[in-house]
Amino acid sequence: MLALGSLAKTIFGSSNDRYLKSLRPLVKRINDLEPQIAALSDADLQAQTPKLKAELAAGKKLDDVLPEAFATVREGARRALGQRHYDVQLVGGIVLHRGEIAEMRTGEGKTLVATLAVYLNALTGKGVHVVTVNDYLASRDAQWMGQVYRFLGLSVGVIVPNLDDQARRKAYAADITYGTNNEFGFDYLRDNMKYSREQMVQRPFNFAVVDEVDSVLVDEARTPLIISGPTDDKSALYTSVNAVVKELEREDVEVDEKQKSVILTEAGTEKVERMLSAAGLLEGENLYDFENTQVVHHLNQALRAIVIFRRDTDYIVRDNKVVIIDEFTGRMMDGRRWSEGLHQAVEAKEGVQIMPENQTLASITFQNYFRMYPKLGGMTGTAATEAAEFFDIYKLNVVEIPTNVDVLRRDVDDEFYKSAQDKYKAIVKSVREAQTRGQPVLVGTVSIEKSEMLSDYLKKEGVEHVVLNARYHEQEAVIVEQAGRIGAVTIATNMAGRGTDIKLGGNEEARIARELADMPAGPEREAAEADIIAQVKEERARVKAAGGLFVLGTERHESRRIDNQLRGRSGRQGDPGLSRFYLSLDDDLLRIFGQQSMLSRLMNSGLEEGEAIIHPWISKAIETAQKKVEARNYDVRKQLLQYDDVMNDQRKVVYEQRADIMDSDTVGDVVVDMRHEAVNAIVAARCPVGSYPEQWDVAGLAEDVGGTLGLDVDVAVWAKEEGIDPEIMVDRLIEQSDALVAAKAADLPAETWVSIEKSFLLQALDHHWKEHLATLDSLRSVIHLRAYAQKTPINEYKREAFALFERMLGSVRQDVTRMLAGAQFSQQADEPQAALPAFGSFGAAAAPTMSFDAFGSSLPAGMLEAAQEAAELLDVDPDDLAEWHSSVSRNALCPCESGKKFKHCHGAL
Repeated sequence: MLALGSLAKTIFGSSNDRYLKSLRPLVKRINDLEPQIAALSDADLQAQTPKLKAELAAGKKLDDVLPEAFATVREGARRALGQRHYDVQLVGGIVLHRGEIAEMRTGEGKTLVATLAVYLNALTGKGVHVVTVNDYLASRDAQWMGQVYRFLGLSVGVIVPNLDDQARRKAYAADITYGTNNEFGFDYLRDNMKYSREQMVQRPFNFAVVDEVDSVLVDEARTPLIISGPTDDKSALYTSVNAVVKELEREDVEVDEKQKSVILTEAGTEKVERMLSAAGLLEGENLYDFENTQVVHHLNQALRAIVIFRRDTDYIVRDNKVVIIDEFTGRMMDGRRWSEGLHQAVEAKEGVQIMPENQTLASITFQNYFRMYPKLGGMTGTAATEAAEFFDIYKLNVVEIPTNVDVLRRDVDDEFYKSAQDKYKAIVKSVREAQTRGQPVLVGTVSIEKSEMLSDYLKKEGVEHVVLNARYHEQEAVIVEQAGRIGAVTIATNMAGRGTDIKLGGNEEARIARELADMPAGPEREAAEADIIAQVKEERARVKAAGGLFVLGTERHESRRIDNQLRGRSGRQGDPGLSRFYLSLDDDLLRIFGQQSMLSRLMNSGLEEGEAIIHPWISKAIETAQKKVEARNYDVRKQLLQYDDVMNDQRKVVYEQRADIMDSDTVGDVVVDMRHEAVNAIVAARCPVGSYPEQWDVAGLAEDVGGTLGLDVDVAVWAKEEGIDPEIMVDRLIEQSDALVAAKAADLPAETWVSIEKSFLLQALDHHWKEHLATLDSLRSVIHLRAYAQKTPINEYKREAFALFERMLGSVRQDVTRMLAGAQFSQQADEPQAALPAFGSFGAAAAPTMSFDAFGSSLPAGMLEAAQEAAELLDVDPDDLAEWHSSVSRNALCPCESGKKFKHCHGAL
């Protein structure tokens, strides 16, 4: 069967080959338009954009205008950047437009490829998001490729940290918006915590192109985005537990490096119980009693922090703070913190200031965030190894795009050494030899610790080099741009997705910008520029003669993709190159996941000190180990998604309800329904169907009626009436509660009352959603124990989460009913005060004030203030139109007393 498959592939080509062949006629149509488009003047070329927009508005589809749009972008890029798209880049653009992943080798111009699909889809006016892996690339690409878009008449925005809402709103309103996956995701969560549409920054999702798509959708998909708020300070507890764990010996714990978990042995548990008891942290004598749940949680996190997490590998300490290091890119992740107290445990371990633990306010996984886009495309140099996951999770096909010029890089077999010391000696020898012949070397390491250890080896041997890791990330672009110069040696931690090409001989544009920054324009500068260009050209020829860039891997990464990305830094655009990995038995991958039988045979094969082995067995064993890790990581991501899918269904309901509340002119029907359902719930709980009145909990019913409905009625008298039943009780309570709230509403302007109702609804929903998220987090941490009862944890989680969600909605109904029933409004002749824009109402009447004495501290935080702000009235001069526009909310009633909203009357734009 295998032979037949190979024969069919030889005759007909692979499915990828056949797909690429089907795109040739489309590429030809684009090329046929080139002479016609190239003959246009700049003004005529720029007129193409409104012309294409008009055709789409007239009913044409994007595919109908694709050839002309692509030809327009190609010519626009040639004029704005001096770069013309190759045919293979046109193919990549078509793939992106169709919502697929274009796998293109490093140096093939993925950034330029994106302009084709982005321009075409931006013509609809619905906005296109271009997602990059870091802020530097987002800003660089927005400025660089923005030259093309602006030349063709499209607007470009960029989202970077520390922008205010107004700047973000403007950036999202642009035709094309650049930003990182984190910024886009957090903006989505923040938008769904706002209290009016006008405060939100994002538009409805349309189309996104994700650069380094494997890094964003696979590597980072194990960590959800979380917006959190501080809880109580427990730093003393973390410090105390940390001191206890540091007293433990190696035999007190069992460590599973594969699963990154650590547990106490029986002897370790007894020792911990004694130490915790002595420190006054243990209730009773048993560590696992219910009262000690919190201590056990902190103990487990402290164990992970001290035994599993390593400084300069998983994190660094900078400016007295613990900063996470991205295991895939080696970058610092400022602002990101481990959840569930792990970050605090690491801070206690390092003796830095312990920041308060946080409570989740909103969260989403990257999988569920990016699946909200109606169309999604991506590009990367390495996606084929994860093609199955891309299709399973995102329904994205991976298309391998051929290179414009054949790859000349040589990927030689790995060299295997018995010990790490032998390996490093061989690496230093190879680096020195390459530097002597003028060949630039890029050395890839898997952690900061190992990059600095190798740096020490090279310093002892007198080998000049530079180090690029999370400590020096500010110089990243400068270091990478010049890593291809003669004899340059660059040690880099995880080169995946760096986004800056290594050009042989150096980067002439970067050198000119840096070396001639202070030189004014003129003949002298032109001569200096020509001199640098000539130097780079000569140096490039010498580097090519020396063999091109030598990529030297000091260790295999857990993921084959990261290894392939490191290799891909060499051999760009037909340049010569070389890649080789150096391995030892001490490497983490082989030590933890390797085939022990094969490795033990090598150990006993008479391998001399300093001697290397190159054998197909090693490559096969390493690939098997990497596949094991990839499969495990995929299971982790898939399980995370399964659990988040449950929350995602509920998240959609809550966010849609919030949007409906904000968009509605009135929410009276919703509030009435909630009140009626609250009444039904109260009566059902105290007066069960089928029971006799003498069996009812009349005292409890009276308490609920007064506390929730704000009614002062003697339900005990009702319960003694002949023929009374629960339905009659419900009808009477509904009638009286409706009348009570209607009387309150009648005392206030209609718009103010609607604003109050909206405020209560949103605040109650947000408060209980936050509590619900915390409950789900706790549920998820223990649900795996159901497996001991032969139950499937995910099914149990779905069932429990659904019941909790129903209970949450019931709590929202009760809270809204209780607050509206208990709010007391009284007219007082106070000085007029400015209201929140969405809550304004006008006239000469004095501002009403609100009191909640009947409820006091039982209101969730923030609700009292929001309700008071909602009731404030704004006073304006009815004859001064200029003041109206500066002071009056667009959603408030017009001061002319027409009864219309200001935006539909004198405030109409």
